Amino acid sequence: MPVIALLMAAGRGQRFGADRPKQYLPLLGRPVLRHAAEALLADGAVDFLLPVVPAGEAATVEDILAGLPCLPAIEGGATRQASVRAGLEALAALAEPPVLVLVHDGARPILPRGTILALLAALETHPGAIPAQPVSDTLKLGRDGAIQKTVPRENLYRAQTPQAFRFGPLLDAHRAAGQEATDDAALLEAAGLPVALLPGSETNLKVTYPEDLPRAEAALLPRYLPAMGTGFDVHRLVEGRPLVLCGLTIPHSLGLDGHSDADVGLHALCDAIYGALAEGDIGRHFPPSEAEWKDADSARFLRHAAGRVAARGGIITHTDVTLICERPKIGPHAEAMRARLAELMGIPVTRVSVKATTTERLGFTGRGEGIAAQAAATLLLPA
Repeated sequence: MPVIALLMAAGRGQRFGADRPKQYLPLLGRPVLRHAAEALLADGAVDFLLPVVPAGEAATVEDILAGLPCLPAIEGGATRQASVRAGLEALAALAEPPVLVLVHDGARPILPRGTILALLAALETHPGAIPAQPVSDTLKLGRDGAIQKTVPRENLYRAQTPQAFRFGPLLDAHRAAGQEATDDAALLEAAGLPVALLPGSETNLKVTYPEDLPRAEAALLPRYLPAMGTGFDVHRLVEGRPLVLCGLTIPHSLGLDGHSDADVGLHALCDAIYGALAEGDIGRHFPPSEAEWKDADSARFLRHAAGRVAARGGIITHTDVTLICERPKIGPHAEAMRARLAELMGIPVTRVSVKATTTERLGFTGRGEGIAAQAAATLLLPA
């Protein structure tokens, strides 16, 4: 029977104070929720995810999780407990409900490998199992800004997710719940069922406040290695063609000749990204011999290159394009070019550079016969 994980993403993240739910915020270039989903699937023990989402945001979440093995997203309730209950009832309505289920916070983007396998193994002897960290700090009970007393920390643990359960007992516990619980293990405890306590991890942090994002980035970075690629392209200037550079049509008496729209800057950038991925060049992915690419908008090529980075679980950290020509003058268009390239790659404009130089009237670019471009792209790829 498949193992299904409820991916809890129905919260609004009010404590974080952002303009959108914290699970949608970027973490190393990708949403926190995407990291959480991929962490659940990394060990290969989870077969499907069931996202539980805010009202009206199923399409947003399904776009974030595109390409992952997900059941159709369902809307959560007013509380976390109500949202988990909604997810469990959706699973109960399946033709074959799961035997084992996990519940994971969509704001926990880092999950140590082996955690899920250990949790599922514990379900052989317990109806529930959770990862937890022993409390190491001295605990104080406070009131009105003053300490009331010190609370003994012995045998105290900080509960984490994913929490794993046999599906039947968890569903029964939710249906019978007469209290509001902050985690699902509490409902099994209230029903008198034993829940196994497994070692958690400090890296399994929950993004709750703004300072948690830098902590998550610092924990994730060791899992990535830098990769760099370069690209170079040349196209001849001819009459009767529009001049397209870095995704923009530039007013000029001549245009670039090529099978597609001949956007020399964008082509060089694509080659830089493909090079960093060690996936060949633009001609490998979009052969000029194929009629499909005749006069094609090169924006499609850059979206593809950026998509290949995402498919590999990577991040575009910076790109730099240098256009080499005497005319037209690039300076007046550089900021718009940066914005267009950032849009196509789905990264902040602060990580995109576009600049220009000349060859002091030497060579074919100096004579105005063509335009050349060189580009560099820096990525982070999973180690």
